[in-house]
Amino acid sequence: MLEISRALQAAESHLLERLRALVEVESPSEDKAGVDRAGDLVAGWAVGLGARVKRHRQREFGDVLELRFGTARESRSRVMLLGHLDTVWPMGTLAKMPWREGGGKIYGPGILDMKAGVVMALEAVAALRQLNKMRPVTLLLNSDEEVGSTVSRPITEALARECAAVFVLEPAQVLAYKTSRKGVGHFDLRVEGVAAHSGVDFERGHSAVLEMARLVEKVSSFTDLRRGITVNAGVIAGGTRSNVVAAHCRAEVDARIVKSADAARVEKMFRSLKVTDKACKLTVSGGINRPPMERRPGTVALFRKARALAAEMGFVLDEAATGGGSDGNFTAALGIPTLDGMGAVGAGAHAAHEHVVKKHLVERTALLAGMISAV
Repeated sequence: MLEISRALQAAESHLLERLRALVEVESPSEDKAGVDRAGDLVAGWAVGLGARVKRHRQREFGDVLELRFGTARESRSRVMLLGHLDTVWPMGTLAKMPWREGGGKIYGPGILDMKAGVVMALEAVAALRQLNKMRPVTLLLNSDEEVGSTVSRPITEALARECAAVFVLEPAQVLAYKTSRKGVGHFDLRVEGVAAHSGVDFERGHSAVLEMARLVEKVSSFTDLRRGITVNAGVIAGGTRSNVVAAHCRAEVDARIVKSADAARVEKMFRSLKVTDKACKLTVSGGINRPPMERRPGTVALFRKARALAAEMGFVLDEAATGGGSDGNFTAALGIPTLDGMGAVGAGAHAAHEHVVKKHLVERTALLAGMISAV
């Protein structure tokens, strides 16, 4: 680990230079051209490291970028490094949230989630190549992670099946690697009622808003903290005016689960919903779209190896669980040992104070490189 750390310390200015360049290419999920520009930049860097580049072309989203290092003839098994190029920040955010450094932190849209992780992966590969410690690696960079991974999921799953382990480049949980994540679901509830004048024909009306209020109370009761199930109605919209009995109402509901076995249970509860007012009509769509990343033996073994390498480097590495989902949920559900949170240390993902902590960039990149070489 010492020689890997030294190689990366010598490359720190190069890492920061590339990180700034990538942060300054804005790449919102909904902007295909922006995500593709970020992909072009990263692909160019990867080619310089001997990568074979494959673009999985997309129409609506940016192209999914598959970067392969090493050959199939090599005896060691392949490892996947999994990340994404899209961010939650709309085009033009950079003007209000420019790259800046201060107080040991570096700020910028998407820097933590997760452009730092992308650059760290490339610098880890570069160090291993320099030290002749490289092994077959697939770096997969998705383009729609922040909006559900609908186009990239099958690509992720197919390529992960070729690999012995998956390292996810999402941000650390404070300083910890993540060994489990909740599964994520999205349900859309729509109620159609009967409109009426609230003063003249109140009795003729059947309020979709009132019916939705009852349904929101019902779905909220699905929360079971002992089982790790949470349900949150985050968005409700309906009605037209205060003097009109509402004919339409919709709600967007988030559901989280800890165990894969609870997916069918939660979906059944949503499908079983019924209206109280028989004059109203309910439509339920959606479901669990990210299975949970459960803490399984293969992942625990990866974490223990990482903790031992961190100890060699002089720091303590903890493990953590999180309620958020990532593309690592998909690979873990396939039974492939998956370790998450292997990107940058920082705070403020999806927030105006998004930043990485500069002093941790080199050591975390060195640990990533050590794990690529060691497993």
